[in-house]
Amino acid sequence: MKILEFLSDPIIGIENWIVQLLENWGVATEWQTFIVYLIGAAILGTGALLITLILIWAERKIIGRLQDRLGPNRIGPWGIFQPVADMLKIFTKEHIIPDGVDPIPYHLAPIISVASVLLLWAVVPFSDSVRGSNLNVALLFILGVGGLGELGVILAGWGSNNKYSMLAAFRASAQMISYEIPMAIVLLATVILSGSMSLGDIVKSQNIAYIFFLPLGAFIFFVASIAENGRAPFDLAEAESELVAGFNMEYSGLKFGMFYVADFLRAFTSAVIFSSIFLGGWRGPGAEQIPILGFVYLLIKSVIVWFLGVWIRGSMPRYRVDQMMAITWKFLTPLALALFIVVAFVTKLIENTNQWLQVLILLVINVALFVAGFAIVKKFRKEKERIVVSTKKRVLAQPTNPFSQSETGG
Repeated sequence: MKILEFLSDPIIGIENWIVQLLENWGVATEWQTFIVYLIGAAILGTGALLITLILIWAERKIIGRLQDRLGPNRIGPWGIFQPVADMLKIFTKEHIIPDGVDPIPYHLAPIISVASVLLLWAVVPFSDSVRGSNLNVALLFILGVGGLGELGVILAGWGSNNKYSMLAAFRASAQMISYEIPMAIVLLATVILSGSMSLGDIVKSQNIAYIFFLPLGAFIFFVASIAENGRAPFDLAEAESELVAGFNMEYSGLKFGMFYVADFLRAFTSAVIFSSIFLGGWRGPGAEQIPILGFVYLLIKSVIVWFLGVWIRGSMPRYRVDQMMAITWKFLTPLALALFIVVAFVTKLIENTNQWLQVLILLVINVALFVAGFAIVKKFRKEKERIVVSTKKRVLAQPTNPFSQSETGG
């Protein structure tokens, strides 16, 4: 029986074994808790960084297939060891520091970029019994750590003492801040449904996944997370024809590799958070009885969401900077505000009704809001096109005599 209990929840089994071992060594209770949390944080951080190697290989192979090319296929079977070769190259590559950089922000920026991603894993519930920390303000923590990522971008551009890097940092930070607004509004709607800001409580409250209550909110959150991560089609910070290579262009070696790791890991981390908020996280058949199943369910859901993001990245062209900002300020943010107001009002009216009836009512409201928002955007776009066409006609109708009256002496 003990073996079956261990296999059903091995992480808790290992934790109990470590605690028992520390007790036998006479370690005080407070130090036992500290050591267990320290070991857990080290394993979680190391595991997340090792997952990045798999993510890099998988993403390059998937995009290679989407774009009708091979992707990595030389080092190891199916090119599976290519990320290891890249890692070794980055570790051994010469680290060049340009003259005139501001050393403190320049060196801090890559560390902050990686740390801002790893910190998000601290509040993710991996199963009914395994989580880093059950914060009662986990959603605020997620938004705050997102701000820490923006700080890393700004420090990289500013510390590099390069005008192009600084311009790219301004653009990237403006993009991240702008898309955090609709994301935060949608998170408020999930707080109304769950009655809590704890990620663990939000997962437990999803007898029916919130994506059925808030499909429009899930869409807004998904698009905003892609844009906040700076991935295609929102990768304006890396518009080579305009800004060379973005805010990290003055970095080389391991420091550049840290930005690279943060980019790939942030994409999967966003998928994990999306799965926890809208897809029920670890919840699934038998997950409460066998906690290890909860981890498997969370992994499957997160991989599906991550794959959708990779699919979009490999299929869509890059937006212009004005289009990118217009999407959030003219479409996503007003739509998120309307959704939040309507959900807050309607959920109060139907809070005592059957849950499936609530799903149906909110689903209809979400679809109606999306159709109305799309119709409004389409109307404004047609009006803008009409103005552009009329302006062109007016310009073409003007006389084209190259000589003015003063030049002809008239």
